[in-house]
Amino acid sequence: MPISINLRAALFMVVAMAGFTSNDTITKLALESMGLGQVMLVRGFFATAMILALALGSGALARPGQVLHPAMALRALCEMMATLTFLGALVHMPLANASAVLQALPLAVTMGAALFLGERVRWRRWLAIAIGFAGVMVIVQPGYEGFTVFSLLALLCVVFAAARDLLTRSIPGDVPTLLVSSVTTVLVTTLGGVLTLFSGDWTPVTPRVAGLLGGAAVLLVIGYHFIIMAMRQGDISFVAPFRYTALVWALAHGYLVFGEVPGAAMVVGASLIVLSGLYALYRERAVGEGKPAAESTSPNMAPDGL
Repeated sequence: MPISINLRAALFMVVAMAGFTSNDTITKLALESMGLGQVMLVRGFFATAMILALALGSGALARPGQVLHPAMALRALCEMMATLTFLGALVHMPLANASAVLQALPLAVTMGAALFLGERVRWRRWLAIAIGFAGVMVIVQPGYEGFTVFSLLALLCVVFAAARDLLTRSIPGDVPTLLVSSVTTVLVTTLGGVLTLFSGDWTPVTPRVAGLLGGAAVLLVIGYHFIIMAMRQGDISFVAPFRYTALVWALAHGYLVFGEVPGAAMVVGASLIVLSGLYALYRERAVGEGKPAAESTSPNMAPDGL
């Protein structure tokens, strides 16, 4: 029996989240034996090759002068910082915790749109934003023994990623998405090379590590492919909540691969973030004001450079 369009789109979203989370898992494994800059450089090499091939095939590079738009430069800068801070946090934080903090990105974008773009946000959504960020505080536990500077890196990643998404709205609509992705990937890869050059921390790349990072890049492309299909085929209000299955994948990978057992604080905090995000999505859909928060953020709610 054929399944409905919405159900098929929801399944695509689940697959996309599995791809993105698997990419994070492999990257975290690689970071155990390689420096941060080298991981960004090697993985970026594979990702750049694939994205540029897709961009060339689709004609997205036909007007290279479009990359000179000021919003492109600012967006790329935010993207590089988001990638750097996320990977820095991922080295030292449990996978599920880092993933849970990133789920606050749609709420951060909603808040940023209200503060800087003049979009109207009613008190119910402000309350949802406050509850969501309270959930983030529960996870990072500021002032407690379990708090580390790497938790701040995860929070900074949300700030930079939200700024990136808000800047994306300033990019002209005729600029191809693959051109934006190509610029992002090239610059993030270049940043990895610069970090490696200055740190002098180069580890010989074994076939195993090269295979892992190449696989991570493939999973990233698969994730983007499936999320595009999901968002184009299904109703946003039905499909967007399935983005939170990323937390399920992160919990499973964290336990099976790294032996991470989520604590009570992580479970409570993640629940607050997810529930507040779903409510904010519901309210935006109900009042019909602008795009839902989940639609206004980048596909994987994480840096494009990952």
